[in-house]
Amino acid sequence: VLLPQLGEFDSSEFCELLVPILGDLEQSGLSLRIIGIADVEAALKFSSYTGLPLDVLRVDPDGALHQELGLHAGPGWTIPDSFPDSVLSALLSTLPGGAPEEGGQLRPVATAWLNYLAMCAGLSAPGTLQEIARGYSGDRTAPERLAPDTVVKAGFVEIGPGVGPVKLGPIKYTNAWSKEEGYQRPVELATVRLRHMVEVLSNWQSYVTNPTAIAQRGATFLFDGGGVALYEYRHRGVLTYSATMRRPLTFLTPFIGAKALNPLGLGDISVSKSA
Repeated sequence: VLLPQLGEFDSSEFCELLVPILGDLEQSGLSLRIIGIADVEAALKFSSYTGLPLDVLRVDPDGALHQELGLHAGPGWTIPDSFPDSVLSALLSTLPGGAPEEGGQLRPVATAWLNYLAMCAGLSAPGTLQEIARGYSGDRTAPERLAPDTVVKAGFVEIGPGVGPVKLGPIKYTNAWSKEEGYQRPVELATVRLRHMVEVLSNWQSYVTNPTAIAQRGATFLFDGGGVALYEYRHRGVLTYSATMRRPLTFLTPFIGAKALNPLGLGDISVSKSA
């Protein structure tokens, strides 16, 4: 598995699903190796946050392997030389990490952000906008994503336990679907992503060690013992780390069975009905 920056929605979200099946992969004879764009410090922090063992995690500080494989990195836009550095610096100062101190990094970092934000807007990123919307609208064909006792806090926002009570500063309310179970409820996946965002933004300098690689996407490959590729998927944009985002590990079903369809083991009426 090749991940984007370890400080990324995709990386945290994907590994959140992979960690619970590590034992299943081992029993099936599959060895997991994860390569993320990061340095050693970022890998240690990511391992602590996600529970991913360090022995399966490798780092590629510049994303050299990603580039060698020709993985997606947005629309490939560049910034005209005529565009003032002062304006670029001002724009970057509004984004996480700010403008780089080293002048030679200003345009590479700005270019990376330009391509990343383009993908966030759905440009050269098929499936990204649909996946963002699915995080808010819910999905009755996907399993739950938040355990009943989970509480997510982001500034004055507090959601939980579960998908029920919500606090927005002094305002408190309970979602209409708080008692519903067995599927991905509205805003549930967006809440998972909010939790990951809080972790990354709170530790940006630790996680994002090479901002010039922010736009770089990842891929998943499955090889047999002889090195022949049995499965391959290349990320198409942001939040599209699987060909089957409703159940991202579906490709592992032939090896670990139904656990691949609901690795977190939370409520899943869709599978129950089909069983």
